[in-house]
Amino acid sequence: MHSFTRLTVFLCGLWVVTLLYGEMVAYWAAFWTCSWPQPRLSSSFSKTDHYVKVAVLADPQLMDRTSHGLPPKSLLLEAAQFYTDLYMRRSFHSSILPFKPDLIVFLGDQFDGGPFLSDEEWQESLNRFKHIFSLNEKGRDLAIPIYYLPGNHDIGYAGFHSRYPKVISHYEKEFGARNYEISVGKINFIIVDAQTLDGPKQGKETSLSWDFIKHISNDATSNPKVLLTHIPLYRPDDTPCGSHRSSSVINQRISYAGTDHGISYQNYLSEETSNHLLDLIRPTLVLSGHDHDQCTVVHPTPAGTVTEHTVGTVSWQQGNLYPSFMLLSARSNLTNSEDAVSTNLCFLPMQTHIYIWYLTQFVITLILIIMWPTNGLGLSDKCMSYIRAMKNNLMATSKEKDEEENCEYEMVWDADGSMHLVKKARTRVPGPKSDTGFTGRRKVVSRPTAKKHLQEAEASVSVDLSWESKPEDTAKVQRPSKSKVRTLVQRLFRLRLLVIVAAVNVPLYMMLLFKDWIDR
Repeated sequence: MHSFTRLTVFLCGLWVVTLLYGEMVAYWAAFWTCSWPQPRLSSSFSKTDHYVKVAVLADPQLMDRTSHGLPPKSLLLEAAQFYTDLYMRRSFHSSILPFKPDLIVFLGDQFDGGPFLSDEEWQESLNRFKHIFSLNEKGRDLAIPIYYLPGNHDIGYAGFHSRYPKVISHYEKEFGARNYEISVGKINFIIVDAQTLDGPKQGKETSLSWDFIKHISNDATSNPKVLLTHIPLYRPDDTPCGSHRSSSVINQRISYAGTDHGISYQNYLSEETSNHLLDLIRPTLVLSGHDHDQCTVVHPTPAGTVTEHTVGTVSWQQGNLYPSFMLLSARSNLTNSEDAVSTNLCFLPMQTHIYIWYLTQFVITLILIIMWPTNGLGLSDKCMSYIRAMKNNLMATSKEKDEEENCEYEMVWDADGSMHLVKKARTRVPGPKSDTGFTGRRKVVSRPTAKKHLQEAEASVSVDLSWESKPEDTAKVQRPSKSKVRTLVQRLFRLRLLVIVAAVNVPLYMMLLFKDWIDR
């Protein structure tokens, strides 16, 4: 029973430590392994330069009934939503907010089936989004401005707007304008609704977007510009995406909703639209989403090259095992576009690695329960047995040493001429001690003077030390081996240990899961 108790305490402690700190360490790792980008050293760099810190997130795409065709309100859909939302919430609060950004930008696709949700479903997704990326937590009331881009999973493409105009009004009511400009230090961030740019030229939404872009192009200020678009700019098929890419490159694909109804899907903006955007806005940097994977490409323009960073999804359920976000530093008192903006891509923990860790721990628990010896394997008992054995050995050695010091050996020859050593107690005789002497006894002649070192005199000498044997060492009673049936029964009783572990840890695990949702 003591063995069961110790094993139970060990397993419960292991589970508690893992559940309390395992996932937290995984999310903290993203914070420890990333940092705000360092400025590029140049002649224009000054120690007094101030930076505005921007955190960039892309494609949360909150799961709903349209995500994988799962039935609404089904247990499988609820579980998928719960674990996906939980991952993004912990990533946001444990990996992103600790960087203390000055502002946060979402690159679109806040929802997954936004254009196809009912009013009730859309409001439910909005409530989930606000809870996941909430800045008002207990003990934390952050006044960080958040800006949003519309994505194709939020409002659809141009071919959808003419039939469902309510989708756009829904979005603008909660997330604001779809085309606008914000100033971050001395940097102008240009946000455009990329879903409308390749729409019908006479379409209302397409015209509004291009009118905004033309207005920006006439801006007389010389501040560097950063273009933010949900859909990436055009690039030739099979263009390399850089070392951070974790999946194969996606090439251009465009689908149309019918004659003059506009585009229903596209992977990139068209080549004509992309070139026109770069010519009018002349950005220093382009940030995009939509692809769900990381990609870095360089676009040639008449004014020089422009780098585009496509930021991977922040969700682990959107086809990318390596979710990411970007840290951007915008210099607030510098107008040199070459050194105005610096970026750093940061990766979030792999959810699959977290599940593998839990699975490994579960397997180890089962192995310990099954393989733990039935007669106990207490570490304290082993240590005490080892200590007692060492103590007995030391006492036996000391006793033997004392006996050897208080005795002497006598050489005895029998009539056959064989010599034996006989141990005798040492007696103290006053006066000079004779080294030689002969004593006759029947046919045996003895010479008393041999010391202990004569034991090694001749290899042929046989020493009889049978007198040293102890009665307790002569016989040991061996316990009969347990039967296989009894062993099986004892191992089956280990189920109670599994029940104890489950009873302690399952409620704890559920509590840790739901602690992030108690304020919902």
